[in-house]
Amino acid sequence: MSIAVVFDSAGTLLNTYRVAKDIAHKKLLPGIETTTLTFSSPDRVLIVLPVHSKDLMATGGEMLLSEYLIAKDIGFGVSCTRKIITAEDIGDVLYTDEHARVSDLQECIRNVWSVCKTESMLTLNSGAIINMADKGIEFTITAGGWPFDGAKEVVTSLHRMGVPMYIASGDRVTKLEKMADHLGIPRDRVYGVATPSVKAQIVNDLRQEYDRVLMVGDGINDLAAMRTADIAILTIQQPGDRPEELYRVADHVVNNVSDVVAIVQALLRSGTISDRDD
Repeated sequence: MSIAVVFDSAGTLLNTYRVAKDIAHKKLLPGIETTTLTFSSPDRVLIVLPVHSKDLMATGGEMLLSEYLIAKDIGFGVSCTRKIITAEDIGDVLYTDEHARVSDLQECIRNVWSVCKTESMLTLNSGAIINMADKGIEFTITAGGWPFDGAKEVVTSLHRMGVPMYIASGDRVTKLEKMADHLGIPRDRVYGVATPSVKAQIVNDLRQEYDRVLMVGDGINDLAAMRTADIAILTIQQPGDRPEELYRVADHVVNNVSDVVAIVQALLRSGTISDRDD
């Protein structure tokens, strides 16, 4: 029986710290779960920005973030949204925003640096949550991530069993490739800037190639992919509350990423498994 395992990155392979800045209330929100924050309103869109942190930190803080993005010709990727919204419509809001300033994103980056200074960060991603109804940037966001203990060993164990690992994540491709290189996952198995529906499509496509596809996720943005997979694994190694829907769809709930190896081993020993009820 052929098996493939698809992982989200943040919260599954990477221990992740996130912070958001509430623009309207000028308030920093440390340790926030940004996908849950996004999903709490149908008008919010979580985007990733391929900004260079050092360059942004060297820029005057009073400059509008929208002006900085235009001046540096910085695009964006859609990481999470509840609605189907065109990139053109999102860009119209992002690049005309008159509220968020460079200093708001600088504050997020500084907070992540200060909290994670003792960790060997593999990824540092920045972005924003756009509110399409209010037509502006509602939050600026930065996240830092470093591998969970045992994550590299999980990759090695699965590969020794002949089980390929894939990454489907809303994070930037360049950051994910750096993580994949560290963990030993081939870059051609990395899918970045993947919205919930794209993650689900990736899983569905892999189901055409393998007998069983496992999806390992930890957040609401993984729900569609977990429903699409033959076997859904919810990992709760990353602290925080999770919507009840994730627990309902999960075939397994694990406390450590290394537990995935035992689940795969059991599948290989059994040689078969009943399909999940649709």
